[in-house]
Amino acid sequence: MPRPTTKDDLLKAAKENYETLMAFIDGMTEKELSTPFDFSGQPSKKEAHWSRDKNVRDVLIHLYEWHKLMLQFPKNNAGVTDGKQAISILPPEYSWKTYGAMNVMFWKRNQEISLESARKLLAQSHADVMKLIEGYSNEELFTAKHFCWTGGSPLGSYFVSNTSSHYDWALKKLKAHRRNCTR
Repeated sequence: MPRPTTKDDLLKAAKENYETLMAFIDGMTEKELSTPFDFSGQPSKKEAHWSRDKNVRDVLIHLYEWHKLMLQFPKNNAGVTDGKQAISILPPEYSWKTYGAMNVMFWKRNQEISLESARKLLAQSHADVMKLIEGYSNEELFTAKHFCWTGGSPLGSYFVSNTSSHYDWALKKLKAHRRNCTR
């Protein structure tokens, strides 16, 4: 599916990719759900997330934490009329150069959460993000620089990254885990 460039496409892709991800998890065996991730013998999987996330819960919590950032982003910038006053989607102590450390922090602070709780948190945050998207017009979502606080990117690109694209990333990771479980 191509990257969404309209509100309707964004809503459709986010919904479909979320449902596909949840259906995949629903179809996982007990072994697949309980076996820790291990991608250590796969040199092509060198990005940090391949070693960071240890199970399905970790993947779902990662999505949930990024939803929380997305939900806060417009609130933090309500009333901002000068891009120099914009507040990043990332917490102030992180940047796009250090967001890997932020992802590790998310991982660490959620180790006591159960898989079932992670599913519930993600379901609610997904619904909240979808509702937030609904509140914007197509122009607000996909016109570059419509909001000064999004930099040169349209707001919709943040939503795409935090919904449909992120769900696709999670699904690929879980499929790779499934393949490892059958070896």
